[in-house]
Amino acid sequence: LFEGDTAFRPLDWLLAISPAFNINHLDVRERGIVNPDVRDGTERTRTDIALQEAFFEYHLANVSKRYDFVSIKLGIQLFNSDFRSLMFNDTNLASRLFGTLANNRFQYNLTFFNMLEKDTNSELNTFGMRDQQIAIANLYWQDFIWLGYTAQFSIHYNRDEATRHFDDNDFLVRPDPSGSFTPHEINVVYMGWTSDGHIGRLNVTHALYWALGHDDHNPLAGRSVDINAQMVALELSVDFDWLRPKLSFLWTSGDRDPEDGTATGFDTILDRPNFAGGGFSFWNRQGVRLLGVGLNQRESLIPNLRSSKIEGQVNFVNPGLLLFHAGLDIEVTPKLRSFFNASYLRFANPEPVEVFLQQPGIGHDIGFDISVGVFYRPLLNNNIVITGGVAAFVPGQGFENALTSGVLYQGFVNLNLTF
Repeated sequence: LFEGDTAFRPLDWLLAISPAFNINHLDVRERGIVNPDVRDGTERTRTDIALQEAFFEYHLANVSKRYDFVSIKLGIQLFNSDFRSLMFNDTNLASRLFGTLANNRFQYNLTFFNMLEKDTNSELNTFGMRDQQIAIANLYWQDFIWLGYTAQFSIHYNRDEATRHFDDNDFLVRPDPSGSFTPHEINVVYMGWTSDGHIGRLNVTHALYWALGHDDHNPLAGRSVDINAQMVALELSVDFDWLRPKLSFLWTSGDRDPEDGTATGFDTILDRPNFAGGGFSFWNRQGVRLLGVGLNQRESLIPNLRSSKIEGQVNFVNPGLLLFHAGLDIEVTPKLRSFFNASYLRFANPEPVEVFLQQPGIGHDIGFDISVGVFYRPLLNNNIVITGGVAAFVPGQGFENALTSGVLYQGFVNLNLTF
């Protein structure tokens, strides 16, 4: 429900409520995966009902004759903190003050989240509190230096309190089941500069993040640690009519000495990256499990040795990542778009994996990720959207040392109907 003329000025007010229903089924080949109790077998079917969106937005004031404005939004809402969802992208309980300045050249957000717990299998919100607070302030600056180039400057603060939590399948997720299982509080600040746009014909996206803070008892280090970690991401592309070749690079710092007092392996808050192949990539889409934690998480690129992205805590004692990517986007017709991606992945510092597995000599090479995808809109609008893809992951020495030498595959099809 809303009131206001959206053609010329922001809405006066808006009320949105979106309930969600989910059913999911899991069928695996080994016991102990659906539940730690092997008597629960190899299959699981769960249903979930959630209030995924419930917010009220109110237009506070106009601050210029061209309808620069300031508004507030309260309730369960979607928020993406940067262009490629590299740091935080979630729907959760928040208070948000936002608006524009200088004829919409500047956009800003001041957002505070008191996080709700997530359902393990559907990843939808529950009605219980998470004991985690997140504050985000960012500023978008259009035509920064160059016309068509937008810069964003941000500060993220994440406070994750000391709690003990088992997920809906009875697995321990807080604290991480690695090293010493001691509840611990984490306080970390991220300073970021990201961009998206073009400089002449060259399309440019980049991200620089620096994390500083304190973890009062990191499980893998077995002690309190000071956090000092970094991320660098860059994507360059050029449009040739209906073709867009692109090159991408991602580096997240790793921890060379996992048991000292400084944690230098970069981790994000709750990322869902549209980068280096995005959801078509095997490494991004699947997530790889390793003895109760994730070598990386589903819908994430970073090898953070974290129990769960949605229910676990950030972990800055991790091996970090070097990723090199080449891709080609093809606008085959106005209805059909195809994607070809190839990535090479490498641990920045494999020492945290060695400590976690108690296995020396883990190699740096994670492997090669090759994927093909399609995006099809049969009606030339978004009422029916079909997305599908296949991918193969060829392990390198480090992945072989930690898990397996066999080639891994995935295939998926998504159908979205909107009316």
